[in-house]
Amino acid sequence: MTDSRTPETPEDLDRRHSEKMAKKKAVRDKIVAGKTIEKGLLIVHTGKGKGKSTAGFGMVLRAIGHGFKVGVVQYVKGAWDTGERTVLERFPDQVTIKALGEGFTWETQDRTRDVAAARAAWNATLEMLADPEIRMVLMDEINIVLRYGYLPVDEVIEGLSRRHPDTHVIATGRNAPDALIAAADLVTEMTMIKHPFRDGVKAQAGVEF
Repeated sequence: MTDSRTPETPEDLDRRHSEKMAKKKAVRDKIVAGKTIEKGLLIVHTGKGKGKSTAGFGMVLRAIGHGFKVGVVQYVKGAWDTGERTVLERFPDQVTIKALGEGFTWETQDRTRDVAAARAAWNATLEMLADPEIRMVLMDEINIVLRYGYLPVDEVIEGLSRRHPDTHVIATGRNAPDALIAAADLVTEMTMIKHPFRDGVKAQAGVEF
């Protein structure tokens, strides 16, 4: 038995596609219309995969594009010469950068020094959160600091809760504590599928830093 249906023409396919997308747009428009809350978000980028800081800096660049003032505190990578810092320093009227990290704890091998650096970075963060003109604050790699207990998680969450209602905050780093995840509005976990480091490829400019 043969199929007697007339094959669809390109015009038929285009028409069906337009009808399908029109229905989908109507549904999406209705959903979007019901979202009316606007507020500062607590955003967490965590997980073993690459891209946590990258995503955070991407949001910083987006905020700059909208004319916002932004604060960046680097809790670990402050000792590194990073490409993102070089770029952001070109926007001195919009961006305040505090590179206060001294490297990973296995590099410093000095807990007292690490705790002091974390405390200095947190104090800088609090100053930014208290500035009503700063619309976004990136706490780069703070999750590592919290994991090692260099700052009390409860203190950080309490401090974040006192920020201006319109201020967005981004926390990056592996192993975000459960309490921070619970307090967050948006949480993304980066999953590692493959990484060149496992094949002997070193960290490279423009990719890792």
